[in-house]
Amino acid sequence: MKYSPKSIEIQKDTFLMHAVFITLALLTVTGISSLISRIGRIPVPLPLIQIGVGAIAALAGLDIGFDPDMFLLLFIPPLLYADAYRMPMREFGELRNVIIMMALGLVVFTTLACGYFIHWLIPPIMLPAAFALAAVMSPTDAVSVGSMIEGGRAPARVVHILHGEALLNDASGLVCFKFAVAAAMTGLFSFQQALGSFIFMSAGGIVIGILCAWAACRAEHVLLTRGYDDPPTQIILAMMLPFGIYLIADAVECSGILAAVAGGMTVKFTGVMHEARTETRLKATTVWDMVNFTFNAVIFLLLGLQLPQLVSGGAAIARAGGISPWFLILAILGIQFMMSLIRFVWIWVSISARRLFARFRHRKTVIPSVRTILLMTVAGTRGAITLAAVLSLPVATLAGPGFPGRDLLVTLATGVIISSLLLASLAIPPLLHGMSTGEDDPSLHELDMMRIELAQTAIEALHAEQAALAHQEMEARPGNEETLDLKQEAVARLLHEYQDTVHRLDNSRAAEASIRAAAIREKRTELALRFRIIRHMRERLHMRVVQKHINDETEWTINQELDFIEQELQIEARALPRPDSPPQPAPGPATQSRAECMAEAVTG
Repeated sequence: MKYSPKSIEIQKDTFLMHAVFITLALLTVTGISSLISRIGRIPVPLPLIQIGVGAIAALAGLDIGFDPDMFLLLFIPPLLYADAYRMPMREFGELRNVIIMMALGLVVFTTLACGYFIHWLIPPIMLPAAFALAAVMSPTDAVSVGSMIEGGRAPARVVHILHGEALLNDASGLVCFKFAVAAAMTGLFSFQQALGSFIFMSAGGIVIGILCAWAACRAEHVLLTRGYDDPPTQIILAMMLPFGIYLIADAVECSGILAAVAGGMTVKFTGVMHEARTETRLKATTVWDMVNFTFNAVIFLLLGLQLPQLVSGGAAIARAGGISPWFLILAILGIQFMMSLIRFVWIWVSISARRLFARFRHRKTVIPSVRTILLMTVAGTRGAITLAAVLSLPVATLAGPGFPGRDLLVTLATGVIISSLLLASLAIPPLLHGMSTGEDDPSLHELDMMRIELAQTAIEALHAEQAALAHQEMEARPGNEETLDLKQEAVARLLHEYQDTVHRLDNSRAAEASIRAAAIREKRTELALRFRIIRHMRERLHMRVVQKHINDETEWTINQELDFIEQELQIEARALPRPDSPPQPAPGPATQSRAECMAEAVTG
């Protein structure tokens, strides 16, 4: 059948309009899901709300296809790159042995143990297919892990371990999945080939990520030293870097996921962003935060959009096999229970081994409580990687047979993803309740200590400046007295400001509690007053625009200046020590400004 050029052009236009519609629909549903979470104050993690909103949208008629390869390329590289960049390097180095044991040993153990369990539970699933299902469910999801535990009261050590595990275990899980699929399709398996392929994919991905990121950082350094620091250009090129790293690694059949992770860590290690202008860093932070929020939300929305079809497919499979759909639900719960049990046992055995090893070498080690082990167990949620990988299983076509039991495996994997998220959302809040976060987290104390040290450095510099001014005053020529007086006043004003900072932050025994409390109260009162002043300034500015005394460009310029001032005040407010029992502020009216809300938060 021949198509005319006009009909081909119409099909292209229709495809483009469909792509635009899908993009706008996803962004709209993303905003609605976040709005529902905030306005409704639903005590459910945002990922589950987004999955639910996506499922409702699918039932309402929004049909969006799911291409696993396109999904992995579009969403995974930038998210893992950003997570790796934000990973504390010192803690990652200290916890590297634990992270590697979780990311490699636990994945292999889960693949074997859970694979045998799935084959025993559902005998029609062949053992290689059961291994493939267990392997695809073994990696934890960095996106859902971060959504569940970030901003909570989880100990920092646990957060770092979970993040590090989620960044690295995708490669090991996907390699196990690849060879299990090959064994199920061909009936052949070679341990030496699997091991060699794993080493090649992992090491190759890491090397490619490091080399590409290092080359990009060197090019960035050359551009910055020559004065080519245009914020929009730099940010766009930086955002394209994880995609380029992923594509290069994938082209040579290495792990693009590990390449993106290694690239993010390399960029952070080089410190090239510290050489950029302040404007570039501020805008880059804003853009990356927006990309992180949007992509995270879209991932869970896409999962929700596929949910009705997957559920109906699972029910059809159960009916075709002559079994009740409730058996599938029980099988999913059984697999989830076994995977949680395997994870708990692995963590428990690993901790016991570390304890024995530490005693043998007469070293101290941090031994987590049973409560912490349970937290690490339920926080091992499944998500985007599992869904994309299981949907990549071959489908039966005229060209060749499909993967045996593909639809059943997709249904079981989807059910485990949902059940793991539900388990985490129900179990994490009570586990975190009353849990201490500061026992083994030095970063909680380092922040104030560094601020005090920097303030003391400024005080020392100001004292030296005072001495220099006193020496100049003795040798001053007639007519320079006014200039010296102005410098002395500026130095005295800055000296008082930095001394006040030390009084607020120094909570050591040597510091007087009354002086520190008075300094904190004084700063809170000052910040609240400044926020109210900014509110009145904005009201006056808007009134002058309405009266047409000034134009929109003037308003925009002054509003931008006020935004920077307000942002600086917000940073100062967040740096203040929190009161022991802060009262809960009452919700303000809908018309309340940002400055007024912040003023009430500071004083309250």
